[in-house]
Amino acid sequence: MKNEEIARRFNRMAGLMEVRGEDSFRIRSYRMAAEAIETWPESLSEVARKEGAPGLQEIPGVGKAIAGKIIELVDTGTFDAWERLTSETPETVLDLLELPGVGPKTAAMLHQKFKIASLDDLKKFIQGGGLEMADGIGPKTAERIKVSLARR
Repeated sequence: MKNEEIARRFNRMAGLMEVRGEDSFRIRSYRMAAEAIETWPESLSEVARKEGAPGLQEIPGVGKAIAGKIIELVDTGTFDAWERLTSETPETVLDLLELPGVGPKTAAMLHQKFKIASLDDLKKFIQGGGLEMADGIGPKTAERIKVSLARR
């Protein structure tokens, strides 16, 4: 597994945690680790294989817990925390954040209140007039979301 793939998984983990409204400190730690991992000159798969967790902990932002997750990810292609998180909040919720006008709070509200977990769910919600009923989404933002979704 390439460093970029590992970093992407941790960034997506942070994004899902953000949508869920989880602890900002933990979110920031995943993002910082992802940034360091992406630019690390050595293959993390090799470091994990040769040096284990102590070798991974040499990377700035990678502590014991994240090192364990990297080893699990390299060995199995996933890790328990990711599986638990995505079983509760589908990874497709992150696609909502790609739309102008949809930030973490809006994505969280749409997912939690209206069970919107993908762009297809959002299209159906909009077609049913749901966006106008959603608290916190004004007419300009609603229009921006509709236009950007129609362009996809």
